[in-house]
Amino acid sequence: MSTPETTDAYDFIGIGLGPFNLGLACLTEPIDELNGLFLESKPDFEWHSGMFLEGAHLQTPFMSDLVTLADPTSPYSFLQYLKEKGRLYSFYIRENFYPLRAEYNDYCRWAAAQLSSIRFSTTVASVSYDESAEEYAVTTEAGDTFRARRIVLGTGTPPYVPEACRGLGGDLVHNSRYLPNKEALQKKKSITIVGSGQSAAEIYYDLLSEIDVHGYRLNWVTRSPRFFPLEYTKLTLEMTSPEYVDYFHALPERTRYRLESEQKGLFKGINGDLVDAIFDLLYQKNFAGPVPTRLLTNSALHSAAYDETSGTYTLGFRQEEQEKDFAIETEGLILSTGYKYTVPAFLEPVADRLRWDSQGRFDVARNYSVDTTGRAVFLQNAGVHTHSITSPDLGMGPYRNAYIIGEMLGREYYPVEKTIAFQEFAV
Repeated sequence: MSTPETTDAYDFIGIGLGPFNLGLACLTEPIDELNGLFLESKPDFEWHSGMFLEGAHLQTPFMSDLVTLADPTSPYSFLQYLKEKGRLYSFYIRENFYPLRAEYNDYCRWAAAQLSSIRFSTTVASVSYDESAEEYAVTTEAGDTFRARRIVLGTGTPPYVPEACRGLGGDLVHNSRYLPNKEALQKKKSITIVGSGQSAAEIYYDLLSEIDVHGYRLNWVTRSPRFFPLEYTKLTLEMTSPEYVDYFHALPERTRYRLESEQKGLFKGINGDLVDAIFDLLYQKNFAGPVPTRLLTNSALHSAAYDETSGTYTLGFRQEEQEKDFAIETEGLILSTGYKYTVPAFLEPVADRLRWDSQGRFDVARNYSVDTTGRAVFLQNAGVHTHSITSPDLGMGPYRNAYIIGEMLGREYYPVEKTIAFQEFAV
């Protein structure tokens, strides 16, 4: 049995290792003044592997990698990864700026394998604060304790299951686990996808492609008024800019919450080419006769039941514009209902040292801190209500990390752009 480990204090500890904290690990690796440690519960880096559908790619260009927009000379860039893998010329000839999703995950695993600051298979149990030493103590489930002056939270957003489906039973699948369950789903007589966005569209297209091979009925139901394409025009993309963060963060809290709801189509919509491809595939399949599929909009899920005997779900929906209720019976159920941040339980001992807004969510400062001192606990992602659509955007990850690094050092290490937009957001 190993002896629990206690170490000298680090400058910071990153908890969780998604792309954003991995980017921070890459960018702090060459900085002698910052001694950091990153703790991740998984045995290796893994990013949405359940959605590595063939041909699926990022919705942001390769320059939105872990480091380039903060440090184009970094040895951890996507282009450096391609060069080492012998794929750089192939990527060049491909003439497509958008990496495959599986390729991006492999790139991240490549970067993580080169870093000595990462500890996988390490689950954080609690975070406490030592007033006398002015340090945070991070204790793992194995009983090890690591101390640091600062914490960077990067635990990500877990899959969201609608209240009607919690504890429902059966073999329903969140879209994050689609591929491992695809074969079992295709053996069912009917499959229903609930939700909208890119993941739902990719799954629908994938299942529609093979509908005549397996003979299932396929439904896609969303509460959205239509199948929204992702808005990706260049002046809209200027909203992923330092100026827009400044503007958005300074708005009243009630305004920011309203905009959070209204702006979902700016980062949760469907790639326009995929919307067209779905229509074209429906047209093609329908040439031979009616396709056993339904696409329903304006329909909110309000109830769900599971019959173990028949292995069937009964889903209750309300068509919100008509104000009519209806039901769908289905054997297979895929919840493409997105992800929702929950405050990690390990933060309970230091909850009084963190800032909260009127909705009980983190009150994230402009410098991405969430603690009462404004300089010790920083948040990756999970800040759409304070930092707008820039929060989950991969391309803004290096910007945020450069900002956090500057806060930790007390000086700018990676130059942080302040004005890049042609338009003015504030008057």
